[in-house]
Amino acid sequence: MSYTVAALLGVAGAVLVDLFVLRTRLVRRPVFWATYPIIVFFQLLSNGILTGRGIVRYDPEAIIGWRLAYAPVEDLLFGFALVLLTLSVWVRLGRAGVQRTPAAGEGSPLLRLLHRQRSER
Repeated sequence: MSYTVAALLGVAGAVLVDLFVLRTRLVRRPVFWATYPIIVFFQLLSNGILTGRGIVRYDPEAIIGWRLAYAPVEDLLFGFALVLLTLSVWVRLGRAGVQRTPAAGEGSPLLRLLHRQRSER
């Protein structure tokens, strides 16, 4: 299986999970598409460093050859699938009420002060 086919399957799988399995429907929300370019910018930056300097190389037979800032388009597709799947799970767990408040530690001194001030009112 080529890297291109794997990337396309990853995107298709993430979209199916978002729309039909978890039903978070993030890809149908304008806020997702409005903020996704922020992620793409940093993905291109890090990918550009890694592929532009030759730290990471790709077999030309496994990719279609289209690049954006040194990064093969397949990397952008994999990144999209990773981000979409992660956010979908996060939103779904939030809707389910999984750990709404932090459980580790007591928080920062500033948060404790703010909490104390609220409870005194």
